[in-house]
Amino acid sequence: MQIGVVFPQTEIGDDAAKVREYASTAETLGYDHILAFDHVLGANKASRPDWKGPYSADDSFHEPFVLFSHLAAITTRIGFASGIVILPQRQTALVAKQAAALDVLSGGRLRLGIGIGWNAVEFEALGQNFHDRGRRSEEQVEVLRQLWTHEAITFQGKWHSITDAGIKPLPVQRPIPIWFGGDSEPVLPRIARLADGWIPRPLPPAEKRRQVARMQELVREAGRDPATFGIESWVNAADKTPAEWAEEAAGLREAGCTHISFNSMRAGLDGADKHIDAIKRFREAAARRLNM
Repeated sequence: MQIGVVFPQTEIGDDAAKVREYASTAETLGYDHILAFDHVLGANKASRPDWKGPYSADDSFHEPFVLFSHLAAITTRIGFASGIVILPQRQTALVAKQAAALDVLSGGRLRLGIGIGWNAVEFEALGQNFHDRGRRSEEQVEVLRQLWTHEAITFQGKWHSITDAGIKPLPVQRPIPIWFGGDSEPVLPRIARLADGWIPRPLPPAEKRRQVARMQELVREAGRDPATFGIESWVNAADKTPAEWAEEAAGLREAGCTHISFNSMRAGLDGADKHIDAIKRFREAAARRLNM
């Protein structure tokens, strides 16, 4: 099992030195990866009194490809996982190029988590169709993998047309692992069929065990080996002690999760230093409970 941290996007601030300190501390502590959420634009709640989204224009987000490229230059081992990049609001070939460049510059440390998103405001501003995003994402994944594994491709699909063209340099990982977010029942067969791994919403270990078993069943039905399929969950820091963090991590491991990330966001931690202290405390507690 790999253990990482959720980069505290909305709470770490914009001090570049503190962002670097967070990443270098995570690597020094022995964490396996840093996972970062993604949003390009936030909606202005002042003009939308009925806004129900979890994020808005008031929330800060560092762009994952830029963030990880910066952090790759000051680290040597820790991996980087997008959790998740909203793929269908982006041009596919550009994502392929950006991800390949990051994979090269980091020495093959990227895990690309993707999802279809919920925020129509972003799709409108980025010129992409919100309503076909699920079906379109399937074709996007096919295009990504072809671009990452061939010098040049010719592809003609419903949404993509590429005539004998390719990206260079190709990534270190060919292809880069693609993990899917989302956990609604209609999308689970797509994930089981296409993804290298899965990043569903966090659940307590007892519920996570049922969720993992369901996905493993679908992976088998898709003709694939569940042992090669990764599943990530998070331990949320809010309203728990370090001992409870570690106990939850142990329960998620027993439930079948292959990756766990510690999420210090929304736990009342003000500023980068408190988030850095939190990942230190989780690592100490997890090391005792999980015999790390």
